[in-house]
Amino acid sequence: MNATKKRIAVFPGAFDPPTLGHLDIVRRGLTIFDEVVVAVARNPGKAPLFSVEERVALLREATAGLAGVTADTYEGLTVDYVRKLGATAILRGLRTPTDLDFEMQLALTNRAISGTETVFVAAGERFGFISSSLIKEVARLGGDVSSMVPAAVLRGLKEKLG
Repeated sequence: MNATKKRIAVFPGAFDPPTLGHLDIVRRGLTIFDEVVVAVARNPGKAPLFSVEERVALLREATAGLAGVTADTYEGLTVDYVRKLGATAILRGLRTPTDLDFEMQLALTNRAISGTETVFVAAGERFGFISSSLIKEVARLGGDVSSMVPAAVLRGLKEKLG
């Protein structure tokens, strides 16, 4: 009897902070893949609000009830991390036509340099406008982002921003 190979997707990103839109992509990715690894990229050139370790902890708390989801970190090329895990594909969410232009270029490059396929999931209609940058800006200015982020992220934003 042949064992079926697990279909693993890597969902890479900065996740600074994780949003309900990210969780929507994870949940929908689980309908296609057996496992989804939410991979927080280490990018020394950026100055994030949350450290990599904080973002992984927030993701782990937010996905605790989802079987088949893990959160991890990586450095370097995403395709190298995908290969290291033996993953099937890269999972990416699309919100706007602008996202599609950028993501297509990235997907084609990843396939050209490594043969790695990318699977796109369109953002749910409730989440298409949400971005981590928007969340941080609204939260910094005292706005209510509770309908856009998991409870753990809301607590983290209040701790970081007062």
